[in-house]
Amino acid sequence: MTHDPAHPSGSVAPTDSAGGRTWCDACSTPPRAAHGPRRTLRSAALVAVLLLLAGGAATGCGGRATTHHKPGTSHEQASGSVGTLLETDDGAGHRLREVPAEGAPEVRVSARPDTEDGWNLQLTVRNFRFTPDSTGGAALPGAGHAHLELDGRKLARLYGPWFHLPAAQVPEGAHTLTVRLYADDHTAWAVAGKPVEAAVPLTGGPPGQGAGAHTHAPAPAASSPPASSPPGESPQADRTVTIAIRGGKVTPAPGRTELRRGDRVALRVTSDRADTLHVHGYDKELALPAGQEATLTLTADRTGLFEVETHESGLVLTQLLVR
Repeated sequence: MTHDPAHPSGSVAPTDSAGGRTWCDACSTPPRAAHGPRRTLRSAALVAVLLLLAGGAATGCGGRATTHHKPGTSHEQASGSVGTLLETDDGAGHRLREVPAEGAPEVRVSARPDTEDGWNLQLTVRNFRFTPDSTGGAALPGAGHAHLELDGRKLARLYGPWFHLPAAQVPEGAHTLTVRLYADDHTAWAVAGKPVEAAVPLTGGPPGQGAGAHTHAPAPAASSPPASSPPGESPQADRTVTIAIRGGKVTPAPGRTELRRGDRVALRVTSDRADTLHVHGYDKELALPAGQEATLTLTADRTGLFEVETHESGLVLTQLLVR
């Protein structure tokens, strides 16, 4: 037995059997080796807390989860496990997403002549809801949008049960109008290998004589001449906006079109390439044939700021400011 000069005379410093270090009975100081495991535990706990805080920051405090896919991934890669993704497509490059017949989305379509021009289309859906706010996200059961086709040619994307089809978009003669349902990731809902769709026959009249177009008898000789519309104004419109798209540029430069609630506005658009016009907030769409003027007339019955843009080229044409 040896005496440690750092301890009171006669005290014995016991030996730690694990590390060979001594324990001081007088000052109750543990051997240095005993600090190692405690420091390790404290470090692990600190790392765990930091990881939890980092995870919370990544998801956003109180924020709702998004269904949109990550950059660099395709819609199909982010679409989850709803149904079965088939190798076949709808004929336009959109893959079919097959679901069991029981509880599958269903759609019917009817076309009624409009009293002014063209047709008013009504979509009746079952086991399905329109979700314009999550278009481009993952496929959710019974949700998405619809495509409108005339003889296999896409006219518009639909975000609601009603759509006005101008007579100018339906050539003279017999045609087939088809409505097909799609998921938010742009895959087509399908049952037994076939897309979920509905079709209705449609007959277009001569130019200016389409369904619902007004025909006026000659005015009596004594009648006053009809008041002419101001240059550039469309009939039945309080405001006409004329826009041209060429080489990816919009003329005039995009600005704001101010309207009063209840005004009717006509959007006259000429594009050098085929595209689709979309009015946000009103869920109105219009096919833009290449090199031809197309007109969309709507009633500004909602207040707010609404963008008018093209789908394919992603150009903002104007903003409707309705007060």
